[in-house]
Amino acid sequence: MEIQSAFNTGVQGFQNARESAEQAAADIVASTSLSNTDSQNTSGAETNTEVTNQVATNTEVPDLNQSIVDLKVAEFQAKASAEVIKSADDSLGTLLDVTA
Repeated sequence: MEIQSAFNTGVQGFQNARESAEQAAADIVASTSLSNTDSQNTSGAETNTEVTNQVATNTEVPDLNQSIVDLKVAEFQAKASAEVIKSADDSLGTLLDVTA
């Protein structure tokens, strides 16, 4: 296996984990924001129910539990990718020690 390939794989995995974490975090915010809006609407304040209903029907609320699981999966993916990068670095160090 080429060391450069291992570095690239680790970096690519880390970037994928970051993107997954950002998406999961955005889903969590969307889920909690829409839940808070619904609870505020039922608290007795006057709201335009036509607009509220239109927003509620046009947006799909992400599942909060699934978003939290996705965030945890992204965390483990980032940790695994960091280990790949560390292993490639150790291998490169060992090769340099052997050839020097």
